[in-house]
Amino acid sequence: MAGAPARVIERIRKPCLALPEAVEKSFGGHVSPGFRVRDKLFVVISEDRSYMTLKAPEGVQRILVYSDGERFFVPPYVGSKGWVGVRIALKEAPNWDEVAEMIYESYCLTAPKQLVARLEAEREAGTGN
Repeated sequence: MAGAPARVIERIRKPCLALPEAVEKSFGGHVSPGFRVRDKLFVVISEDRSYMTLKAPEGVQRILVYSDGERFFVPPYVGSKGWVGVRIALKEAPNWDEVAEMIYESYCLTAPKQLVARLEAEREAGTGN
């Protein structure tokens, strides 16, 4: 499977970096993008840029994989911890609203509670993401 084009990676990068204190920093010796909040990963793009992994709320991984096994999968290494894999290099583009919401949820599961509370308040007020 060929990797996703740069524009797809940018569609992932934009909502990640819009979150409070989010930074782009690769994982270990990898060169593909990884997104962190206070040095904790919440989104990682695979080295071949064919998929991304992110945290999912409890039970969501199973629901996604069973609902669309072509798009979603249990990733190696972190799948046992509830992370979900999302194939981004398929012929049909992902639902970008859904991807943005998954990124948001992964961030909220990773970020300190005070950052999440601030983000939620901004969202409710209509001033945030």
